[in-house]
Amino acid sequence: MLTRWSRAISQFGRVNSELGRQLCSLHCRDYSKVAAVAEPPADKLYNVNDQVNLNKMFWSKPHSLALAPDSPFRVEDPQYEGFKRALFKLMLFYSKQSKSIRGANVIYRRVVHQVDRPAIYDVFSLEKTFKTTFSLLVIHMWLCLRRLKQEGKDGVELGQYLYEIYNHDVELRVSKAGVNLLLIKWMKDLEKIFYGNIVAYDAAMLPEAKQDELQNVIWRNVFSDDGTSTPSDAALLPVQAMSRYVRRESNCLSFTDKEAMFSGNFMFTSLGSTTAGTV
Repeated sequence: MLTRWSRAISQFGRVNSELGRQLCSLHCRDYSKVAAVAEPPADKLYNVNDQVNLNKMFWSKPHSLALAPDSPFRVEDPQYEGFKRALFKLMLFYSKQSKSIRGANVIYRRVVHQVDRPAIYDVFSLEKTFKTTFSLLVIHMWLCLRRLKQEGKDGVELGQYLYEIYNHDVELRVSKAGVNLLLIKWMKDLEKIFYGNIVAYDAAMLPEAKQDELQNVIWRNVFSDDGTSTPSDAALLPVQAMSRYVRRESNCLSFTDKEAMFSGNFMFTSLGSTTAGTV
């Protein structure tokens, strides 16, 4: 995985030197320097916010992430009557494909809402770079695709619409970062990384997987900047916390009903309130 990142980043760097320098560093934290500090207290190593206690987070019982019927965050299809409804029906607004596309758009908005907010970077002590944002997008996409797959053919089809929306967004993010030359090759490299990560996360969730396999995969895909396969002692707390977060979100999505998943009327666990307590 790191080899693909390095190759892709080096090509990126030749196109845009400033962004290339940022990406080539691939650092969320300089763990080697942190580890070299003379034995600071363990709970101070990664505290962007001193009130965050990673040891106490993401232990609570999983529950459905479906939004309540009266939630202001729900997104509902407009209910037209009479001639207007007939017209929209004629335009295939209520077709299965149209509903799936609308649902996929809402699902992706939930993913972006979780990944683009500062809270997730603060809690896990991540610097917000293209690499970390992309890695978090992949994790949350995998969580959604994994849950949708449980609904059989319809879920897989919805997942394909979701992936197309994600892919378009990533292309826009790359272009916004200043890359226009070699964009097609860059996107192909990111696609390989995406599918490689998905396979690794699936394998890490198998019953026969090693106990620390998921946290090692998360370390390599999200945190690591030096090619090591397991987290250093200095990085262990945030990596373990993210591993618990991912497992818990996966379990919560399993409790989330089909209607909420297909309509996008669910929200990932809020990390904005984690400084006030546990999640």
